[in-house]
Amino acid sequence: MADLLSDLRPGEAWHGEGVLHLPGFADAAAMWTALQPVLAAAPFRHLVTPGGKTMSVSMTNCGRVGWVSDRAGYRYQVADPLSGRPWPDMPEALRAVAVRAATAFGAAGFDPDACLINCYEVGARLTPHQDRDEQDLGEPVVSVSLGLPGRFVIGGTERSGPKQTILLEHGDALVFGRSARLAYHGVLPVKAGDHPMMGARRISLTFRKAG
Repeated sequence: MADLLSDLRPGEAWHGEGVLHLPGFADAAAMWTALQPVLAAAPFRHLVTPGGKTMSVSMTNCGRVGWVSDRAGYRYQVADPLSGRPWPDMPEALRAVAVRAATAFGAAGFDPDACLINCYEVGARLTPHQDRDEQDLGEPVVSVSLGLPGRFVIGGTERSGPKQTILLEHGDALVFGRSARLAYHGVLPVKAGDHPMMGARRISLTFRKAG
């Protein structure tokens, strides 16, 4: 498992008290390899919001529970609605990266039970929102980026408040929690490009303690 993790680079930076950017934190190639059985068992799909809008980002999950959205609302559930089967187990190799990132943030006891896997084709975006479907909002959120760069925006607890932009590149990790746990955040439209490993897309893995 050690080969999945690289030493922290000098560029690591706190963005306020509750947001930590860890450039080049993970071995992205090894993470991508570990993801393949998950994607074979639970392929990417475009979810629908409660209001009936199809998300531009496609997604899937692994772990004890997975996050879903449909006309009935946002929630975590144990079964993949496409197959009716439990979500694939979270590979230990992926979990280890999330735990180490959380430890760097100061949350050494982080034990994620859900990994949301988002796929952004060129032009896809994630509008600002709060992550509040988890039972314990004292736990941080950890994300790891693969492929094309993503422009992650995060602000405060008001949707219309000022936001900062953090460029997330292949292998970067980002952790937010504490004062930023309920911050509005999103991803600006992904710009055109062709990543040598991932092609014209960006994938983010978001680790959470859902229950």
